[in-house]
Amino acid sequence: MIEKKSTPAHQDAKTELVFSKKNYQLLLISIAIVVFGFILMIGTTDIYDFRKTLLAPMVVLAGFAFGVYAILKK
Repeated sequence: MIEKKSTPAHQDAKTELVFSKKNYQLLLISIAIVVFGFILMIGTTDIYDFRKTLLAPMVVLAGFAFGVYAILKK
């Protein structure tokens, strides 16, 4: 007969997170910046307003750039 080798039911493997706690905090901040930028775009006022055409897109791009920095930070 062929014997089956079984592995133990409980393996003590230490799980580590991909990023550190600081990276996750920076990612949450970047998500908040992006959400704030989209909130700046909301409204029924003039569509060609400075806030909607220039300020809000710059805030969103800054949030994405900050997210890239948060991912690449060691």
